[in-house]
Amino acid sequence: MAPRRKLAAGNWKMNGALADFAQIDALLAAHPDPGCDVLICPPATLISPMAQRTAGTPVQVGAQDCHQEEKGAHTGDIAAPMLAEAGARHVIVGHSERRADHGETDDIVRAKAQAALAAGMRVIVCVGETLEQREGGSTIDVVGGQLQGSVPDGIDGEQLVVAYEPVWAIGTGKVPTNEEIEEVHGFLRQALQKRFGDDTGAGIRLLYGGSVKPSNAAEIFAVPDVDGALVGGASLKADDFGGIIAALQAA
Repeated sequence: MAPRRKLAAGNWKMNGALADFAQIDALLAAHPDPGCDVLICPPATLISPMAQRTAGTPVQVGAQDCHQEEKGAHTGDIAAPMLAEAGARHVIVGHSERRADHGETDDIVRAKAQAALAAGMRVIVCVGETLEQREGGSTIDVVGGQLQGSVPDGIDGEQLVVAYEPVWAIGTGKVPTNEEIEEVHGFLRQALQKRFGDDTGAGIRLLYGGSVKPSNAAEIFAVPDVDGALVGGASLKADDFGGIIAALQAA
């Protein structure tokens, strides 16, 4: 089996404008040939212009969410085929902010993942525990349940990325210990191999997310079964995201 290719994925969340494409230009100037995959998921309004701006470059463009239906009376929502037509190649589903702000269940996340796959895109499924769950000792149970419920059956290892984002570490500056990250990523790898078979499970990339920045990226990327990062705020600035990419290249 070919080694898993590292992935640096940036989630701009509800941030960014056309003027911020200068950051993309600066990132590409500093890293014209990164030794890893680079993905940026901007707000939906920026997907098409960003895809045009980055055409022919190492930067791929993705979406932060999609609706589970292909079309219909869902005011304000965006279907997966629409995102693909706009230039998105990946879709994030199940981010903790979507689960919390919009009440998305594992069943909804799974349906969204299936919609993204049907539209020809890869899917990044997010899992992660709250601080209360971490302190209560139920991290593995919570993450395992989310993985089982949110990831569709019959998956291809090339189509799926799983991102472990402890809710209490997102945007807080708090980061789990290397041992805590290793425990969860090791569990995820075993669970994926048990469910999908050794080869497929071994080929699925596992990202860590939650307060990743240039100063801690190398340490995180040294943890076994960490194949990259899902980066929030630090992906908005070329210097910060570039530092994370450089650390991933060196890992």
